[in-house]
Amino acid sequence: MLQDPLFILVILACLAVFVVLMTGVIGFARGGEFNRKYANKIMRLRIALQFVAVALFMLFLYLRSSS
Repeated sequence: MLQDPLFILVILACLAVFVVLMTGVIGFARGGEFNRKYANKIMRLRIALQFVAVALFMLFLYLRSSS
């Protein structure tokens, strides 16, 4: 399974979601100019990355179950 390129993409997408989520949480905790300027952009990026991660995961499950 770890050699499947689609599975690796799923893992990378999940890691990207985690990084963006942590960036948003840390920015929110600190407040200030960074939070005011980028909070909405980070939230939108996180939602888009979550969509990609879930779509890749569903594709992986579909292809895995059909083979």
